[in-house]
Amino acid sequence: MPSTQALKSRIRSVKSTKQITKAMQMVAASKMRRAQEATKASAPYTKAASEILAYLASQGLTRHHPLFIERPVKKRLIILIASDKGLAGAYNSNVMRLYMKTLAADKQSQTENEVITVGRRATTFVNRVKHTNLLSAYEYLPDRPAGHELYSILDTVTKRFTDGEVDAVDVVYTEFISSMKQQVVSKRILPAGFEKTDISENIRIAEYEPDLETVLDGAASRLIGAQVFQALLDARASEHSMRMLAMKNATDNASDLVDDLTLAMNQARQGAITQELAEISGGVEALKD
Repeated sequence: MPSTQALKSRIRSVKSTKQITKAMQMVAASKMRRAQEATKASAPYTKAASEILAYLASQGLTRHHPLFIERPVKKRLIILIASDKGLAGAYNSNVMRLYMKTLAADKQSQTENEVITVGRRATTFVNRVKHTNLLSAYEYLPDRPAGHELYSILDTVTKRFTDGEVDAVDVVYTEFISSMKQQVVSKRILPAGFEKTDISENIRIAEYEPDLETVLDGAASRLIGAQVFQALLDARASEHSMRMLAMKNATDNASDLVDDLTLAMNQARQGAITQELAEISGGVEALKD
């Protein structure tokens, strides 16, 4: 059994670690609340954007529009969104697992692919994957990306799609459902209106001025941008939620470990006292003899 001094040293070390994880838990909780508010605030706009895209596509106006043209997918572009830092539980590993499944499916169907990474962990992972074309990387974006950061990504993907260099653009990210539940998903943003979406009656009966064609030209890129922006917000809210939970578990484990070490130290101290008493009793009996 370790000595009392060694156990005291370990207890101090674990308590110090516990203070750090507790502070990180509080910071992550604060960031999560702000990110959660941001993703909830933009969700209605993104939902309306998806419905408008689907509605315009259903009217047959998008048949020859460069952002809506459907082609056999021989090459696709993947936007992979992960975090810049670790200590977020299984957040990054879940995203990378879905990305690898996507690559395996593309390999089986003989589909080429290239990737844009958001987050240092995503960039590091993709650089280790063989035969992967990393188009560009974005690291340390703020929780709410500014216009120039968002449109840099949008300009790249829309240009490659309209030029015919890729036939589809997918976003792989973690969708924020609640602070306790997040789900890794892959969503297609190009060609626009590709995914089936329920169209509300408000979208169907709305009047579009000056006409649908003009609305389509002006709104298509902005509505696609809304989907990418929502994915970035969801990913960041999910990251903070999973980091908060991971740090809470670490804090709880540290508390349990301190209790176990304290019990072991008390047992060691009790054992030492018992041994000293036995030695004293033995010495007294020896003097009597």
